[in-house]
Amino acid sequence: MKLGIVGLPNVGKSTLFNSLTKAGAESANYPFCTIDPNVGVVPVPDKRLDELTKMYNSAKTTPAVIEFVDIAGLVKGASKGEGLGNQFLANIRETDAIVHVVRCFEDTNVIHVDGSVDPVRDIETINLELIFADIEVLDRRIAKNGRGANNNKELAKELEMEKRLKEHLESGNLAISFTTDDEDEQKWIKEYNLLTGKPVIYAANVSEDDLADDGASNEYVKKVREYAAKMGSEVFAVCAQIEQEISELDDDEKTMFLEELGVKESGLDKLIKASYSILGLISYLTSGEDETRAWTITKGTKAPQAAGKIHTDFERGFIKAEVVAYNDLMSSGSMLAAKEKGLVRQEGKDYVVQDGDVILFKFNV
Repeated sequence: MKLGIVGLPNVGKSTLFNSLTKAGAESANYPFCTIDPNVGVVPVPDKRLDELTKMYNSAKTTPAVIEFVDIAGLVKGASKGEGLGNQFLANIRETDAIVHVVRCFEDTNVIHVDGSVDPVRDIETINLELIFADIEVLDRRIAKNGRGANNNKELAKELEMEKRLKEHLESGNLAISFTTDDEDEQKWIKEYNLLTGKPVIYAANVSEDDLADDGASNEYVKKVREYAAKMGSEVFAVCAQIEQEISELDDDEKTMFLEELGVKESGLDKLIKASYSILGLISYLTSGEDETRAWTITKGTKAPQAAGKIHTDFERGFIKAEVVAYNDLMSSGSMLAAKEKGLVRQEGKDYVVQDGDVILFKFNV
């Protein structure tokens, strides 16, 4: 999973990236201090892996990972190459979802690129640049397909859809809100990889005082939540400065620090939950003496395709899956005890894998 972290200059984007990845991207109080995209690969915290590792005395533990790309600050006119626009747009195309950091705190010491704090205006500034960039992509496709559409029914159908989609964008809408039941049209839209077609998670960057109630009393955060609800986006409140302090602590200190602040989970935990939710992802687990590991799949994936995540041979030669729910395995104390209680199931090709399934695949190639 690859997430692009975006936001206007000086909203706390690079500070948040640094704390999430400990990658040390330069963070300073002026625009464009992030010029090259910084990439950090972060393990997904999952306590289930620790428990399974203990149970099986595994030699190795491998969590799922998320790749974060910190993308250079965006300004008005980026789609026309202002600021670091073209670079920004190229880097964001490669991501699965966008984490949009918006400033929801007042601080006279931190310059705002537009002179005042207004998160919805900031969101719309970035959205507009993405819309412009998507319209350019469509214009090129319309010009190309227009040349052959007269003699080709499929091209004519695609051209007609492209014009509808362009009209949708020109009305200020995002591609993600363009709906169609036509399978061809859905396939084409996916191929275009439009920037405004990507799911968005809003990270509302608040002051430390607003963190305990998850930004509920912050008027800026309320506005972001209202805006996101209309778009079907996820929102979480985070204090980038606090996240940076947390990133320097070990796990026990981190837990104590969060408790003192009255906060249940870190920004990274909130972000991971939001990204799994918006992308429709779950994790299944495999465990043994060699390795305990989490595998990320899309909700609704059937057993053979889930097995294919491990190796294509597992999918090709799939026979069956031996499945036990993580909670059932833990409450039983061992795989043997879980089998004796009848909690371990043999599942076939049509089984839809669930989050937290502990699975042993049987295959023959």
